[in-house]
Amino acid sequence: MLDLSAIRAARARIANRIHVTPTLSSTRIGARAGVRLFLKCENLQKTGSFKVRGALNKLSSLSDDERARGVITVSAGNHAQAMAWAAHSAGVHAVVVMPKPASPAKVEASRGYGAEVVLHGANGTESFPHALEMARERGLTFVHPFDDEWICAGAGTTGLELLEQVDDLDVVIVPIGGGGLISGVALAIKESNPRIRVYGIEPKGAASTRLSLDSGRAMRITSMTTIADGLAAPMTGELNYEVVKRYVDDVIVIDDDAIVEGVRQLLTNAKLLAEPAGAASVGALLARAVPVREGERVAAIVSGGNVDSAKLASILTS
Repeated sequence: MLDLSAIRAARARIANRIHVTPTLSSTRIGARAGVRLFLKCENLQKTGSFKVRGALNKLSSLSDDERARGVITVSAGNHAQAMAWAAHSAGVHAVVVMPKPASPAKVEASRGYGAEVVLHGANGTESFPHALEMARERGLTFVHPFDDEWICAGAGTTGLELLEQVDDLDVVIVPIGGGGLISGVALAIKESNPRIRVYGIEPKGAASTRLSLDSGRAMRITSMTTIADGLAAPMTGELNYEVVKRYVDDVIVIDDDAIVEGVRQLLTNAKLLAEPAGAASVGALLARAVPVREGERVAAIVSGGNVDSAKLASILTS
């Protein structure tokens, strides 16, 4: 069951395997938004994103038989890298199915961490069923990248750290792909201090969670078009939808231009390299899309930093 005790247990379980990432103040970016801004730097986490938290926690739940048979997952990149690293360190064979257009840097990193990488399909909509078919054919344990209590509990440890690092927070802003990070973080934040407002950020070209909330059920989308490949999930998970509906104050949709500005400002003013997915929270704040009040204490989660050089060059010169 995904609850606060599960997130606390996950923290104890993975504590000696991950970084307690810093939360840094950013006066210049915050001033542009009229707030006191704090950046939770998951771009400095092992494998370059928060995803390793959930991967380690999930692997700890496997039986000896499941570990012997191996695991399979699907991902555009960050979850693939995290699962590859975590599985290799645990002596578990990992297969990761990635869309053919996935970032070459993320594909090579996943291989480098020890995973068997399978490139299939144009996007996650096509990759997911292939991964499930491979799981059946080879007897592998399928690990969902976000619709999984163990994955969400691991991600939620980010929220516990944040609460300890910054006093008197008013707002926490979280990027959303499928919903694993915001599910864990929102639960951890709200169950610890319900006064804090939590906002999720999605790109206009992959806004499955906003669509789900508007539709009253977890939804799938058929196409994803956004610079933030780490947020281009083809669906919102059933578990994630229920947690977001209960704990998140609102889910806000922004365009890619705002995300790009987040990348630029983080690099220029905070000296932090963030991939577009990781910069979405800051981009939304700078675009004045998040309902914050003057002088509030706001934390933005910078969820990842795995951006390839070609994409970064394009962002910085466009």
